[in-house]
Amino acid sequence: MTAVSGSVLDAVVVGSGHNALVSACYLAREGWSVEVLERDTVLGGAVSTVERFPGYAVDRGSSAHIMIRHSGILEELDLADHGLRYLDCDPWAFAPPPVGSDRPGIVFHRDLDRTCVSIEAACGARDADAYRRFVREWGPRSAAVMKSFAAPPTARHLVPSFRGLDIDGGALDLSRRFLTSGDALLDEYFDDEPLKAALAWFGAQSGPPMSEPGTAPMVGFAALMHTLPPGRAVGGSGALTRALASRLASDGSTVTCGDAAVEIRRTGDSWSVRTESGRTVRARTVIAGCHILTTLDMLERGGFDAARIETWRRRIRVGPGIGMVLRLGTDSLPRYRGAPGDGGDTIGLQLLVDDRAHLRLAHGSALAGELPPTPAVLAMSFSALDPSIAPPGEHQITLWSQWHPYRLRGGRNWRSEAAAETDRIIAEMENRAPGFTTGIRHVHTQTPEDIEQEMGLIGGNVMHVEMTLDQMFFWRPVPELSGYRVPGASGLYLTGASTHPGGGVSGSSGRSAARVALGDARGGLLRRTLGRFSR
Repeated sequence: MTAVSGSVLDAVVVGSGHNALVSACYLAREGWSVEVLERDTVLGGAVSTVERFPGYAVDRGSSAHIMIRHSGILEELDLADHGLRYLDCDPWAFAPPPVGSDRPGIVFHRDLDRTCVSIEAACGARDADAYRRFVREWGPRSAAVMKSFAAPPTARHLVPSFRGLDIDGGALDLSRRFLTSGDALLDEYFDDEPLKAALAWFGAQSGPPMSEPGTAPMVGFAALMHTLPPGRAVGGSGALTRALASRLASDGSTVTCGDAAVEIRRTGDSWSVRTESGRTVRARTVIAGCHILTTLDMLERGGFDAARIETWRRRIRVGPGIGMVLRLGTDSLPRYRGAPGDGGDTIGLQLLVDDRAHLRLAHGSALAGELPPTPAVLAMSFSALDPSIAPPGEHQITLWSQWHPYRLRGGRNWRSEAAAETDRIIAEMENRAPGFTTGIRHVHTQTPEDIEQEMGLIGGNVMHVEMTLDQMFFWRPVPELSGYRVPGASGLYLTGASTHPGGGVSGSSGRSAARVALGDARGGLLRRTLGRFSR
């Protein structure tokens, strides 16, 4: 028995990832009637927080929020009024010294002068001066990239974002710098390999290795951390989702969890979205915020051109998988070798690599379906900043390891490999912070398969599709779908990490998709009005 909603809504938003919720909020504040449909019983997709262990508020996906704090979205939607509060991660990163070295670690403060003092102590005066020049030159460039994220990826929007960036070699030299690899950028500025490795590891959090063309801006984004560092939402990453849901409720919108959308079909002048329970919701507009391949599946079930969908599917590259993550409950914070002694090593991102060969071997192994020879680990211990996420006297640690393939070579599977790989990741942490292992009380492992099954992230790719140059800007996920619209499907829009500007917590595609939908609706109203006058 199919239940059909009697009225036609202005919009149905499929999925409740943060971009989908941002879209819903921008539509609702314009007076649109909106319903959000979420397959999971937990709202927010990868931007959500649950109780994994008694008394621990543990993130399911993202942890540190960077881009959305630079976007203006938090202020435009008045999310502070809905309970959202951020704490600055300052220092924003710490790189322990190489194993066996007696040099100090590198502390990346928001304050550039303090950062350069730390770099000079670890790497020498030349690299400290080079880092100051790197921030001076790449700070404005990274700000321009952030500006380009705020609108659809068209020449009309992108070109003005980069206007005014002066460089001696002119526009050609500037474009070359953006298109070069992160490794090439690092070799241009710095001599010290551990410093280069730390910055390469920061850049690689976008997914691709820093040997790829077009990854220089991913490294250059570190310069922007001296303007506004990563933020930790009080209570966990899901605090952003809770604030967006509160904003939606205040504007009269509805959120339905635990009933997945399974089909999107055009019916006359509106769209029908059928759910797993058999319910059908009708709306003039649909914004799909789930994985692009999931959206294409729903469209095909709804009768959309199967040949066209198959062409798009074959051109969208998900990749071999990015990584796996451990969520730990401990009775203490890590105590790193070479740490400054003031707690500045555990507040931000902890970059546990010594050289870029470590990263290259891990990535190459993943391409071959193999586990990394040595796990490359990024640690986060945000209970040092926000004690509310762990019981009194205890701490919560996240260990993200990259790269780990979704499909393992030689008939192996993650059910048989997960425990051993968990031990290897913890052992790598122990190498950097002796005694860490004895303080572990709880362990929750998320393999690439777990990430896919729990949050619908196909192939375990937390960025949806590869963040390589050919799948960014007006090529993401493919050129025909890059403007948030679907050709031949008027009134259907795309948002989420599958679309420009890609993965990470930015909210930008959610805002852009909503603005495109609102603009199309206003244009349609204008055309209908002019048509009546012409008659």
